[in-house]
Amino acid sequence: MAAFRAFKSKTVRWRPAKGLGLEHLTVRAEKNAIVARSVVIGEYAGKPFGVRYTAICDKDWTAREIAIDTADGRSVRFVSDGRGRWKDGKKRRPEFDGCIDIDLAGSPFTNTLPIRRLGLGVRHGPVELSMLWFPFDTFEPFVDRQRYTCLRSHRLYRFEAVDGTFSATLPVDEDGFVTDYPKLFRRLH
Repeated sequence: MAAFRAFKSKTVRWRPAKGLGLEHLTVRAEKNAIVARSVVIGEYAGKPFGVRYTAICDKDWTAREIAIDTADGRSVRFVSDGRGRWKDGKKRRPEFDGCIDIDLAGSPFTNTLPIRRLGLGVRHGPVELSMLWFPFDTFEPFVDRQRYTCLRSHRLYRFEAVDGTFSATLPVDEDGFVTDYPKLFRRLH
């Protein structure tokens, strides 16, 4: 099967599999960057939230910046050098060294980043990654070890938490965006 098609732009919406909520996401290829802007409302750990985020990646889908603003006035902004070294404002954050990708608890979009960046095929086998993970309750990031395995090139991936606490089989569309995230999210058409 051919690689993912050249990316230009896309707008998608997901809803949680349980409870109320919605994500409205627009992603565009801009000069030497992929820029994602989203609004997400829902519940995390039993508490309602409202979030706006902007994720900026280089043209190869490597995370370079994440900015999150909450409806209750909190905000975080992290910037990467593209090699897994992060800053929170001007403060260097060495505890996140090696995290090339980001993961946002309330959005299936961030699964697209390693899927597109790595271009995994079935022959690659499982790949373990350290993610800069943002929970949608505290928004205080931490390192989360994850594993991606391509089951069907450019169409189906296995996602697993390395600690064994979670796994899911993720079908993706021709752009590498999750179409169904069992037990968590469903894409609206």
